[in-house]
Amino acid sequence: MTATYKKHILQFKQPSGTSRGILTQKETWFIVIANNNKRGIGECGILRGLSIDDRPDFEDKLHWVCQNIDFGLDNLLVELDEFPAIQFGLEMAFLSLESKDEFVLFPSEFTNGEASILINGLIWMGTKAFMKQQIKSKIEAGFSCIKLKIGAIDFKTEIELLRTIRKEFSVKDIELRVDANGAFSPTEALEKLKILSEFDLHSIEQPIKQGKFEEMARLCEQTPLPIALDEELIGVSSVTKKEELLQNINPQYIILKPSLVGGFKRSKEWIKIAEKQHIKWWITSALESNIGLNAIAQWTYTLNNKMPQGLGTGSLFTNNFVSPLQVKKGTLRYELKQKWNLNF
Repeated sequence: MTATYKKHILQFKQPSGTSRGILTQKETWFIVIANNNKRGIGECGILRGLSIDDRPDFEDKLHWVCQNIDFGLDNLLVELDEFPAIQFGLEMAFLSLESKDEFVLFPSEFTNGEASILINGLIWMGTKAFMKQQIKSKIEAGFSCIKLKIGAIDFKTEIELLRTIRKEFSVKDIELRVDANGAFSPTEALEKLKILSEFDLHSIEQPIKQGKFEEMARLCEQTPLPIALDEELIGVSSVTKKEELLQNINPQYIILKPSLVGGFKRSKEWIKIAEKQHIKWWITSALESNIGLNAIAQWTYTLNNKMPQGLGTGSLFTNNFVSPLQVKKGTLRYELKQKWNLNF
């Protein structure tokens, strides 16, 4: 068995704003395993400033994994606790290697083209006019759930945007989610959540920065608006720590990005613990290319979660790979007629 890796820089079609800054490109790496004239492909993508494996030795670790691929998946995963993106890519690559089709990791009605996945439309931060234009296009495209990134522009302007949407579309027409990416300070967060709750929002993701456990627990207890933990889950690897975090904070939702929490197996650990505590959840991509998004989408379908998932990111890049994944009327579909186009 041999393994190699390849770096790929994804270029955004237009600069995309979050409370952590403007994104123009996204780094990712592909790990390719070969054995007996078969290959498996996995994607190891990091988000700069967010992933715990955003560190100088990331590529060195990828090189080490390729040199020691014969250790086997389980042994390698144990060695990679501080590198969740590589854990995800490796798990994906081994699944791909073992599959009849290297791109069909979880065969289902979805990969047969017979079923679709309900997804939310993503609205990036920007000027009021830019955000309004995005919202209008998503609604016209048939999305029934929209997620807005908030926290970077003036809060009053964001409230005006939400008020404008709700004047035209009721909660029965459009489900609204907001993602603050930790933009609120603990002292102002509750007051802002009270204001946001006037607009019949489904939830708010990560209102304050991760790591402020006491403040987040208090916020989840007092909030008038359901809170979803996102960044808070990053870097928590042991089952015991996962149980402690969810028991102590007790959020209304958690959001799982396999690239950031260590792959499918570790995401399932979160799901099992959350369900035991009656905490709901959904799955989101982390700006992977269509290769990683394909694996996440196939896995997500098998979980049978009927909530809108965060899997509509494949069209963000100018140099993504052509794939069977297609967004139609607010759903993600697998179009069998469309073949993959890879240059490696």
